[in-house]
Amino acid sequence: MLAYLLRRLWQMVPTLLGVVLLVFFLFRKFGVDPAQTLASLNATPREIAEIRQQLGLNEPWWVQLGLFIKGIVTFDWGRSWATNETIAHLMATRLPATLTVTIPILVLDTLIAIPIALGVAYVRGSLTDRAVMVGTTVALSVSFLVYVIVGQYVFGFQLGWFPVQGWSDSGWTNLLVYAPLPVLLAVLVGLSPQTRLYRSFFLDELGHDYVRTARAKGLTEPAVLYRHVLRNALIPILTNVGVALPGVLLGSFLIEVYFSIPGIGREVLLAVNRSDYPVIQAVTIYVAMLTMLANLAVDLSYRAVDPRVVLR
Repeated sequence: MLAYLLRRLWQMVPTLLGVVLLVFFLFRKFGVDPAQTLASLNATPREIAEIRQQLGLNEPWWVQLGLFIKGIVTFDWGRSWATNETIAHLMATRLPATLTVTIPILVLDTLIAIPIALGVAYVRGSLTDRAVMVGTTVALSVSFLVYVIVGQYVFGFQLGWFPVQGWSDSGWTNLLVYAPLPVLLAVLVGLSPQTRLYRSFFLDELGHDYVRTARAKGLTEPAVLYRHVLRNALIPILTNVGVALPGVLLGSFLIEVYFSIPGIGREVLLAVNRSDYPVIQAVTIYVAMLTMLANLAVDLSYRAVDPRVVLR
């Protein structure tokens, strides 16, 4: 296990280096001149030249690449061009708001979708199964924006159960007061695709020989589903969760914008509108790192779910 872990961590180095090079040369080739972005409209050529000197843009590309890699290693990305706020402080202050919303969404989506999909697989081919599939198809065809507008109107304005917008400095207040409505709406949207996907996983397992063997031994259908099918279907389910994990960092752009949540997703959207490249570059690298770590965590979890899996 330790040898496998060390080998996988070592294999991440060239992958991350490739991402770093891609990000660096893309922004260098297709991005606007940072000095022009930072300078005012009335800036003189001399002032623009001084800004280029301060940013190290007059240095050869390999020197700039070295400074870029140094910033990644030291987690020192400099300052935002738009707000002059350090990137490290920006990430530290925006990330808690994003995690407060996205982690409950990811957990609830998975924990609720699994029993629903398992129940639908149990009554496969029945009227209930068909009704659920039709309902999920209809739910998938509705835009998330409609859920937001209707949810805010019904639960916020009409019933007054939740505030429509807002955020505070208290983590518990945010979790109990401001986060429930966006989490509820996001879970309602995410349940449909997750239920359909997990149902297909369970139905695929039901066609295997070990299921027929379990039935031949006299096990009831619920026992077959919970003791055998569920455990074997956890591997693709964990893979799906691992794919969704990097999205935890960015959160949902629509959720953070429409509910005024000061998270990473909204900050990235503002950075794109402002051409704030240091913020965009930092988030891009962080998402790449989180994606690789999530894949490693999922691979390690396979062993815990199925002892037959050999990590090599």
